[in-house]
Amino acid sequence: MKNAFNLTPQNVEHAKYHAWFHHHDSDGWITVARRTTSDKWQQYHYQPEELADQLGKWLGEDVYFSQNTFFKPQRSIENIRQLRSLYIDLDFYLLNFEPSWILGKLEHEFFGESLPDPNILIFSGQGIVLIWLLEPVPYKALPLWQSIQNYFLGLLKDLGGDERASDAARVFRIAGSVNSKNGAEVKAEYRHDYRYELRQIQQDYLPELKTELSPAPGKKQRGRKKKVAQLFNTYKLHYARLLDLVKLVELRDYEVSGYRETICFLYRYWLCCYSNDPTEALNQAQTLNLQFRDPLPLKEVERATRSAEKAWEARNNEEANRLAIEKGYPGAGYNLRNSKIIDWLDITREEQKYLKTIIDGVEKRRRKRERDKLRKREERGSVPREEYIKQQKQIKDNKLLLLQQAIQKYPEYSNYKLAKYLGISESYVRNLKKQIKD
Repeated sequence: MKNAFNLTPQNVEHAKYHAWFHHHDSDGWITVARRTTSDKWQQYHYQPEELADQLGKWLGEDVYFSQNTFFKPQRSIENIRQLRSLYIDLDFYLLNFEPSWILGKLEHEFFGESLPDPNILIFSGQGIVLIWLLEPVPYKALPLWQSIQNYFLGLLKDLGGDERASDAARVFRIAGSVNSKNGAEVKAEYRHDYRYELRQIQQDYLPELKTELSPAPGKKQRGRKKKVAQLFNTYKLHYARLLDLVKLVELRDYEVSGYRETICFLYRYWLCCYSNDPTEALNQAQTLNLQFRDPLPLKEVERATRSAEKAWEARNNEEANRLAIEKGYPGAGYNLRNSKIIDWLDITREEQKYLKTIIDGVEKRRRKRERDKLRKREERGSVPREEYIKQQKQIKDNKLLLLQQAIQKYPEYSNYKLAKYLGISESYVRNLKKQIKD
């Protein structure tokens, strides 16, 4: 491991405490990573109970750890197990701001006002990372998490907020390590240990998101509120499509020859749109490729999917969007219909049953029928069809027995009187009498 500075027991203790403060009750895999002299990444994954014992082996220059956990030892957003924090990386040094000025501005204008008070400040050697610890939430909350994350980022963009460091698989420097760019030791300031609830942050700091995700009937969304709601739905769609793509690869047992370039291209594009980090998107697309039974060379992945990054750049370009809209498109970038994706990847009807969003009209209608059946079952007491039929037969047998007893007791009664006596229709009496004769 890289140890280009004089490692002391105090450095190790700082790292262990930082990891414990952030992850002491975690569930899932935690990534530890470092940047090598050749500017490449080395990383490994540990369970929470292993982390403290292993940090001393890693500690040195440019050492990082993941802020959220993963359900398997692979750092990617589709493997998120627990969302444990929100964070903003402030690269204010690029804007020539002084650290003391930044801290003063945050304290007096943001913390407790437009932003909650962060749990941890990481002084990374050049910038500051703000960390808000969360009551752990599962991966299904990722679209909401990303919406809040990017909302906070927008508030701090003028202070150097780095949009490339806003995805859920992000790693940040750990206390006790050293930033090789200037030799500064990474330090952490622990402000409080209260863990925020994600929904409470939404309600307290993003009221327009809560209101506009489910507007009142007939109410139109406007301005900033409409934009926030659209962003939420966009993140949700991109994340769901990423999950579908990975699920499709799993369904095919990682044998995807003939579709490798297309899968990597779609993955890179959707992850660019989701994370706003093209470098990480390429890294994760290459990682996905390595899981294929017959992976492409990494250089080929980069070359074959280069247009995905260009499309993402156009999607974020105001002029490119204007020109695309003038031509009748929803906007710049790739606006792919499900039918096109299904055609490109030859996704079968059977495979669609296991996907969330990449489905055709036939599968949508099948799911609607299933939902309707379930709703009807719930309306009649959640009784399965077989049990329902059994119950109805029992009811008919009981009526048949009651009719036989009534005929014996009142042999002179007409069908009309028998029906009135039993509380059923006259035609039902006639049908039951036929069964008695049979």
